[in-house]
Order: sequence, then C-alpha cells, then structure tokens
Amino acid sequence: MASKERKARFETLSGIPLDTVYGPATAPARDARIGEPGAFPYTRGIHPRMYRDRLWTMRQYAGFGSAADANRRFRYLIDNGQTGLSVAFDLPTQMGMDSDHALAAGEVGRVGVAIDTVEDMEALFDRIALDGVSVSMTINATAPILLAMIAVVAERRGVRPDQLRGTVQNDILKEYIARGTYIYPPGPSMRLVTDVMEYCRTAMPRWNTISVSGYHIREAGATAVQELAFTLADAIAYADHAVARGLGFDEFAPQVSFFFAIHNDFLEEIAKLRAARRLWSGIAKERYGSSNEKSMKLRVHAQTAGSTLTAQFPDANAVRVTLQCVAAVLGGAQSIHTNSRDEALAIPHNDAVRLALRTQQIVAFESGLASTTDPVGGSYAVEALTDELERRTRAELERIEAMGGMLSAIESGFVQREIQESAYRYQRAIESGERGVVGVNRYVADDPVEVPIHHIDPAAESSQVSQLVRRRRERDGVGVAGALERLRHDARSGANLMPAIVDAVRRDASVGEISDALKSVFGEYREAVTV
Repeated sequence: MASKERKARFETLSGIPLDTVYGPATAPARDARIGEPGAFPYTRGIHPRMYRDRLWTMRQYAGFGSAADANRRFRYLIDNGQTGLSVAFDLPTQMGMDSDHALAAGEVGRVGVAIDTVEDMEALFDRIALDGVSVSMTINATAPILLAMIAVVAERRGVRPDQLRGTVQNDILKEYIARGTYIYPPGPSMRLVTDVMEYCRTAMPRWNTISVSGYHIREAGATAVQELAFTLADAIAYADHAVARGLGFDEFAPQVSFFFAIHNDFLEEIAKLRAARRLWSGIAKERYGSSNEKSMKLRVHAQTAGSTLTAQFPDANAVRVTLQCVAAVLGGAQSIHTNSRDEALAIPHNDAVRLALRTQQIVAFESGLASTTDPVGGSYAVEALTDELERRTRAELERIEAMGGMLSAIESGFVQREIQESAYRYQRAIESGERGVVGVNRYVADDPVEVPIHHIDPAAESSQVSQLVRRRRERDGVGVAGALERLRHDARSGANLMPAIVDAVRRDASVGEISDALKSVFGEYREAVTV
C-alpha cells in the first residue's frame, strides 16, 4: 500500500510542480541544449573550466554614513579577503539630492554612503587602488554622475579611464517597476542609460555599463520565472534603444552584465541561472544576430535574498545564506554577495559582515565545489527545472512583446501588478502556515536572541552638510555655473551628456546641482496612481 506523502502537493516557489523522482524516462534527449561549459548556449557556465581557473569575485555590498565611515568598512572587508567592492549609496544620493536638501533630512548616510561631491568620492576610495580592484556601484537615476565622479578621482590619481574595472547598475527600468528611485521620465532616463553605454564603449572599455537587475524585482515579490522574464525584457528594451541610437549590439553587449537574487528554493535557483544563460545567448544570437561570444555570455552577480532574512532568530539567517551561496556557486555566478545574519535588523555589524564573507570563503576553499566545473550538470531534476523555467520565461517574454515591449508593459502597470499579486500570494501562504518559515511560524523561540546592532552616529548628517557648505564656498562658482549651463545646453541638443557631466564634476559641481540641471530640461517623473 502506498504511503501518504506529507504534503498535498510539492512545487517550487514559482509554482512549478515537482515529480517525486526524476530519471531517464522524464528527461528527453537534451545534450545539445545543455552543451559544454564555455560553449553556446552556455547552460553549464560561461567558461570552460569555471572556478578551476578563477574563483568568483567575493563582492560584499557596503556603505553607510560618511565617505570616511564607508572607506573604513571597505578596507576592513579587503583586509579580511574580499576581492571586489560594491558601493551602497544613501537615498538622497540615489534621488539626486544634496545632503542639505530639505527632503534629505534624516536620510543622510542611513541606507548607504552620502556622496555630494567628487571630494566625497575621493575620501570613499582613500588608500584603495582604483586600478587594482573592481568596483560595483548600485546607483541608477544618478548613475552617470557617480560614474563621472569615479572617473575624475582616478584621473586625479593618474589612472586612465581605460584602466578602471567595475560596474554601474544604471538599470532605470526596474526603478519604475519595483524600487522607486527614479527622477526623470522614462524617455530621458533611457537616453542617459544609452549615453553611458555609448561613452564607455571607447572611454572606459573595461567597465560594465549596466547591470540589468532582477534582484530588486525578486525582492519586491516576483517569482523566479517573473524575475527571469522581467529582467530579460528590460535587457531587450535597453538593447533595442542602443541599437536605435546606432550602436552595434556586439559593440555594447560585452559590457552588459546581470544581477539576480538567490532565494530559498535551492534547486530552482540553480536552474534559474542556467536558464538565464541559455535564454540570453539565444536572444543575442536570434534577435540581434550576434557573432561575438562575449555578447552572448550572460555574466551574473548573485546576491543572497534579503527578503528571506528574519528578525526573529537571526542566527538562522546564516544557514539560509549558506544554502543560497552554495546555490549561486552551483549555478555558475561570476560574483557573489552574501547577506549578514543581522540585516533584517540594521546595517550589518562588523562581526556579522565578516561571518558572511567567511561563508563564501569556506564554500570556495573547503567544500570542493570549486574543483569541478558544473557538478550538477546532467542532474535529471536540475535539467528538468532548467527546461521548465526556460519554457515559462519564454511565454512571459512573448506576452510582453505582444504588449509592445517592456516600456509599454511598465506604463500600463502590468509588470507592477504581476509582482504585487505574487508578493501577496507568498505572504498569504506564510500567514496561513502553508509555507513554513523557521522562527516565524515554525519552531518559534520564546527567548529572544540578542545580536550586536550597528548604529549610525546622528552627528554624521550635520557634519556632511557642513562639509558640503564649505566646498561650495571654496570652489570656483563661475566655473561651476558655466559647466551646468553647458550641461543644460547639451540636454536640450540631444548630445551625449557624459562629457558635460564629467566636466561639471571636475569643477566640483554636486550631485544635486547636476541632477537639478538635467531636471530643468527633462522634468520630473510622477507615477500615475490607478485604483
């Protein structure tokens, strides 16, 4: 007599039904679709030997308070073995406001580092060799300004722009979808994205001009299928816009990278990264006629999912993060951030950050996972999930294409509604107990666990404002005014705006001043509220 299974149905977080067992009978011949590592369609990874040649970059996302505060955290991480930097900016910087803006009050340096002028950027990278480490910057609406600042800092140190390695997120579409740190309407915003792509093609050829982010889409409540579909649809929108500008796909695509969340569903997350590579290589080849391997290879930064962290029993977060890190490695990520156990409570404490970094290092040097390329390749379950994720993602992409593309889908509210509905279903499943979360609705501890909490010094904001006032007083005001007028002129004329932004940064114009100059031409976006 058959035994009763413990659940009525078994499925992934995306709702894909799971068989009891996978084997040859459920796996059609798919050798060509799996391929070999380093070969089209890159299902098994973008390099033939993957981590045997080079480990993934260990890139912990960090930044808070003043530039000096964030610099100390950067150097602490580097001293503890981090191999790449990732900068978190505060909300005023993300929104194009200087620290003394009325709406910035109480937010300066809170969720990231405060950057007002190029002098702040110099302090942020004090005693850090910009030609010796790759730098990722999570910045979107003001991405061209912050990119110009790092280029000017390097210039002042005698480092050429073509020596710089790093990534600027520059993914404005997901801001309209899931995050909200937009400034300008979609049209001018897409122009700025493409300006960065065009500028870096020759000026900063080793810099990734965009990191198309599914991470924030997933954090907003999307499923793995939606994360894949909406991210790739965003990438198509950017590529179409650049091609319409006159850029060749194979000219800019090698500088396009991707950013995905790694959630709790272990096998689905491994399969998701495999499906993403297969899908992007097909899009590059079939839609854009790519003949450049670098254009077809989807390079991915993976971050463990912040939305899976719980304030209750924070120690359990270290276990979640470890499993997610292993999934990212088995999925073939090029760069990984591991969250800290206390991030559901505050900006991570030094000890928690070190443990998160040590998690990656243990996986890299002790687990054996980096010794064999794609050790899960050929797994009946993983390959079946990869195929199903690809199939469902293609169906979503076809829906979006039928709407007129991603911009139309965003403007109609379709994408936002889909994410909201998924988030609602997920939360209801937790509240009903259908989906268990240890420490929240399963095995709830009566005794609270105390962890050290990182605190931001309240005096940091007033100090930042005072420094900004001083810099404005000491700089060449006439030169700044002239640079900002040139920027407004170029914004009206349709010229690439990066040279004018770089010139304004060189003359010590602030983030807010440059942003306001563009706003005076482009206007400001206000999301339509629908009931």
